[in-house]
Amino acid sequence: MSSSPITLENDWLKDPANARNWSFCKRIYSTTVPSLLCLLVSFNLAMYSPSHSNAQHHFQTTSTLSLLPFSLYVYGLAFGPMIAAPISEVFGRRFIYLVMPPIALLFIMGAGFANNLATLAVCRFLAGLLGSSPLAVGAGTIMDIWAGGQPATRAITLFMTSAFLGPALGSLVGGFVAEYKSWRWSQWTTLFLGAMIWLFGLGAKETYAGPIIRQRAKRLGLPLPPRSIPSGIVGIKFLVTVTLTRPLYMLLFEPAVGLFSLYASFTFSVLFCFLASFPLVFEKVYGFSPGQSGLVFIAVAIGCILGAALLILIDQLVHTKHKLRHGHHSDTPLPPELRLCGAMVGSPLMPIALFWFAWTARPGVHWTAPIFATALFGCANILIFVSGVLYLTGIYGARYSASALAANGFLRYMLGGSFPLFTLAMYNNLGYSWAGSLLGFLGIAFAPLPFVFYRFGERIRKSSAYIS
Repeated sequence: MSSSPITLENDWLKDPANARNWSFCKRIYSTTVPSLLCLLVSFNLAMYSPSHSNAQHHFQTTSTLSLLPFSLYVYGLAFGPMIAAPISEVFGRRFIYLVMPPIALLFIMGAGFANNLATLAVCRFLAGLLGSSPLAVGAGTIMDIWAGGQPATRAITLFMTSAFLGPALGSLVGGFVAEYKSWRWSQWTTLFLGAMIWLFGLGAKETYAGPIIRQRAKRLGLPLPPRSIPSGIVGIKFLVTVTLTRPLYMLLFEPAVGLFSLYASFTFSVLFCFLASFPLVFEKVYGFSPGQSGLVFIAVAIGCILGAALLILIDQLVHTKHKLRHGHHSDTPLPPELRLCGAMVGSPLMPIALFWFAWTARPGVHWTAPIFATALFGCANILIFVSGVLYLTGIYGARYSASALAANGFLRYMLGGSFPLFTLAMYNNLGYSWAGSLLGFLGIAFAPLPFVFYRFGERIRKSSAYIS
């Protein structure tokens, strides 16, 4: 056995505890655990939405206030990663997966027992705050397990797709819950599903090298390697900088972070608008029941899956072309701008899908027409969001990409959580077609963004304070 922490770290590449040395089946299982936990987080996000009218009648409140527990849950998702990320640096990623979800499930149970709207809203917020932990460390786990390049890109794509499938599945199940059960069952259903996923994840092993090496050094009586987070006042200052100050600074002064975060916020906001507006549109225009309105989200889920498959295909073609250009066995890294190819396919599709939905969801047009539009939206959403995340990771590297993605997630959930609060008023005041068209015009405004960064990205990167 090695005699110093330095040697322990140097031997890590060949160590059996290194996740990249595990068997393929073990790596697949360890990838599935955070993916299912992220699916659970977004599933719970959508489960309440179809039942909000039931809660409105139960608590004798307005439609806007009945949507507040939905929005507060999303706000919890915005702030939660700021807590989970530093905790994972000290205790490891496995600690997050084993400890945080059951605490979040307790608050979901509390939401199910709520006797007033305030209790329901607060419990939902805390469930989102603590339940969002896998969102903060899931991508890091994937990178721990899979080597860089195409395997990691494909694993990240599938991981993020699971988070997008959650709202579709949650709305699908939530529609039938709203039709046949009380609003409390929107929480019980999540509680039962969450318990099963948590039990499935009990076999997960630690993948993060830092805690493993420190524990081994401590067990052998060797000097402990330095932590990535300092202790004492210095550590507090570090956490404030990394988890709050730096992401906000990058959001305001880094063009790539700010603009792609706005774009991701827009696509998420449209998705959350759909969670509130689909029941309104399909029940009033086509006479669907709440359960049948939930079935519409099957199309969104299918679109997400097709988008992920298309993204993997585009990645394969881009990598192949890059290797042919630089030699078949070239290790030349892929230019970050090539990560935007998926977004350049998805960005024109987004406004097409939104206008298609806006002007076909009307009497006299068969209900299949707007449903096909929702599938196209799901496909475009995946292409844009995953490409943007891969681009930010590619340009900021291991040192600053966490802050860039934290900024992206914070803005995404803060804006996305606010949209449902005025979605119903927007659709009722503007009419279904023009409310949907407003989203389509915003989609047109954002559509050139991937093309601009593909063309001028290298020049823009030179002005960044975080890119060498």
